[in-house]
Amino acid sequence: MNMIVEGYFKLLKVLIALFLAIMVVLVFGNVVLRYGFNSGITVSEEVSRWLFVWLTFLGAIVAMREHGHLGVDSLVKHLPSWAKRACLIVSQILMLYATWLLAEGSWQQTLINWDVAAPASGLSTGWFYGVGIVFGVSTGLILLVQLYKTVTGKLSDEELIMVKESEEQEELDALQHELGKRDGREALTNVPAQGR
Repeated sequence: MNMIVEGYFKLLKVLIALFLAIMVVLVFGNVVLRYGFNSGITVSEEVSRWLFVWLTFLGAIVAMREHGHLGVDSLVKHLPSWAKRACLIVSQILMLYATWLLAEGSWQQTLINWDVAAPASGLSTGWFYGVGIVFGVSTGLILLVQLYKTVTGKLSDEELIMVKESEEQEELDALQHELGKRDGREALTNVPAQGR
């Protein structure tokens, strides 16, 4: 099962890179064709916009799994362990509800717009809204697994805070933790030398 999950997230990362590359080629190619040859790629703007929406949502799925989203942890990090757990459970339930609303709305919009053709490409505009379904299902499953781990107590105290105030603060905390470990090792190696 773990291999399937890892493969899925690797596929998402490949799709994000592919979508970004296609966007660059379409937009840059369109600019060169317009200014250099007085022509252009008709579907460039529309397809680039769709790909941008898809890569944003797919990136949000990957960030959700890797706890890459930023948040406010200034209150939660000072709470006792049981309160951190309670806050995390409440936030995960609220995120599940929001994810459900997004997935349900995307499903309805996909069905409504499935027979509507996009003006430039002629593709079904249902594909544009379909990313909300992919996001909702993927993120919902991630949140359910995280909620299960939280409720069953399988998370450590550090894992009970799933968001960080800023990336710089996270790097500073990791550096301080590493320096604390190094100082502790140096103190242990100096104790026997002082005792002699």
